[in-house]
Amino acid sequence: MDIYYDLHIHSCLSPCGDSLMTPANIAGMAFIKGLQAIALTDHNTCRNCAPFLKAAEGYGITALPGMELETAEEIHVLCLFSKLEAALKWDSFVYEHLIKIPNRPEIFGEQTLCSDDDSPCGTLDSLLLVATDISFSDVYDLIHEFNGIMIPAHIERPANSMLTTLGSVPPESRFKCFEIKDVKNLHQIRRENPYLENCRVIIDSDAHYLENINEPLHRLNVRENTPECIIEALEM
Repeated sequence: MDIYYDLHIHSCLSPCGDSLMTPANIAGMAFIKGLQAIALTDHNTCRNCAPFLKAAEGYGITALPGMELETAEEIHVLCLFSKLEAALKWDSFVYEHLIKIPNRPEIFGEQTLCSDDDSPCGTLDSLLLVATDISFSDVYDLIHEFNGIMIPAHIERPANSMLTTLGSVPPESRFKCFEIKDVKNLHQIRRENPYLENCRVIIDSDAHYLENINEPLHRLNVRENTPECIIEALEM
């Protein structure tokens, strides 16, 4: 079956995310737009994923807990999981490898934690818009230990992308899926990087505002619309 998806969305916990990007608002907008599967991928954290999954369930939308990891090389990588428990264990691991810099909300923005009823319940003090000390080359093995998958994010962007930072796909790569923002670049990117010919591609919004969440344009073929089957399809 084909499902409409958006697997790269930021909540108000990302300092660059709009204050209206609460878990329930994200799920509600995805429902209005007709999406069937969504993922929450805040910068270097999964701590708004629990209320996000609850909100999505209320709208009948399949939701995946996730993170947009920033590696030591400042490359952004989507980390997706089928289970919240695994995502939260990954969150704890990443937090220990995060360069600790106090957040300055007046400069970077608030980092707002939400409760199950979608109300603010706290903030994170350490700035999330920083690199970890986790190398890009180590992510594949590390995340599989936590039962998750890695997807290099927005690989054609001029900043924080695999191709721009490293110049090419590392020869030891084993990831099975990558993300682009603009499909018109796909054929050229694959010609220049043959490894990507055998990878699945996804097109996400990287939304920081409700209106930027994907319209129902991009489809993913899955056996069933469940988190496990979505992960399986991305790994094929």
